[in-house]
Amino acid sequence: MANSYDLIIIGGGPGGLSAAIYGGRAKLKTLVINKGAIGGLVNTTREIVNYPGYRQISGPDLMKDFKKHAETFGVEFLKGEVTQTDFSQAEKKVVTKKGQEFLAKAVIVACGSEPRLLNIPGEKRLRGMGVAYCATCDAEFFEGEDVVVVGSGDQAIEEGMFITKFARKVTVIVLHDEGILDCNKVSAERALNHEKIDFIWNSTLEEVLGKENVEAVKIKNLKTGSTSELSCQGVFFFVGMVPSTGYLKDSGIEMDKRGYIPVNELMETNLEGVYAVGDNRVKYLRQVVSAAGDGATAAVAAERYIEEVNDFNNNVLQSDKKIMLLFFNAQDNESLKFRTALEELNEESGTDCKILCVDMATKKKLAEKYAIKTIPSVVVLDKGTEINRIEGLEESLEGLT
Repeated sequence: MANSYDLIIIGGGPGGLSAAIYGGRAKLKTLVINKGAIGGLVNTTREIVNYPGYRQISGPDLMKDFKKHAETFGVEFLKGEVTQTDFSQAEKKVVTKKGQEFLAKAVIVACGSEPRLLNIPGEKRLRGMGVAYCATCDAEFFEGEDVVVVGSGDQAIEEGMFITKFARKVTVIVLHDEGILDCNKVSAERALNHEKIDFIWNSTLEEVLGKENVEAVKIKNLKTGSTSELSCQGVFFFVGMVPSTGYLKDSGIEMDKRGYIPVNELMETNLEGVYAVGDNRVKYLRQVVSAAGDGATAAVAAERYIEEVNDFNNNVLQSDKKIMLLFFNAQDNESLKFRTALEELNEESGTDCKILCVDMATKKKLAEKYAIKTIPSVVVLDKGTEINRIEGLEESLEGLT
């Protein structure tokens, strides 16, 4: 028997935890499923100094505060990996690797993304101890130090130039021959002429060295095969990010070619009742504060969606009376006249129909469900089954009831 919730959040990073706080506060029965440590990528950040209200705090400590906040509103947490989903029904199903099944009226996807790893020795071990993947997050912690950047695309070169604001020197390791970069021409020219940036050409990074913190890197020349060591205190890898959305491949959620999920301003995906927040969605800025904002927006949108679903179930699907759904525009005079005429007709006919007005400005999903193309339109339901409809002002109301 699957466990039922109002809201299930897949992922326990800042986006998911923010959504959990809002969901719990709205008295939604909320479950967060997270496969790793709470906090996601934020746990790899030694210090955060740009989150409002915290002058300086570690990533793990900030995420602990987020979790405690959610728990005060009764949010439940489960450590597990979601491997299957079924979003085709009104109640969405989520299945974990251990075979646990959960149902929810709404789901928020907050599984984040991961840096593309080179998987060289020392990279994982020293992550957060000099190995970094985000200049905006961590560059300032290398004030006056020597930093190595791996990569030559737009992100690597532009982030490398940002790091020069803090570091004493930035050395970029490039696979290609001298002068060849994979970034745009303007950034390439600026970087090649930057007094604080050096390049090591035709080379790859073989190993990150250090006991407790980064102390040096081992570099291999691809043409000669020789290796050398370069002293440094930080290594930034910019070889791409990978959204953690592989398990959603057959879910019906639209994704771009990289696996990121496009959403609208309400964080809605193409599937009704399914939202995406944080680093797994298409977005401009991937930071704790922006992920938290995503989570808040999605949770409020989910709350209103659930209210609509509950209201529809109680007042339409479970109604003993026939229901006339009037789809109209509350700001349009013709629509308002039509509404008055419909109410008068219903009263004169003596039928036992109940009229429910649906403002198209606020109930777009319901309009899509009934394929409403013109307004005003009326759909007559009997225990949830459509038995009649008229569309537009041209059609007569006679015979509708």
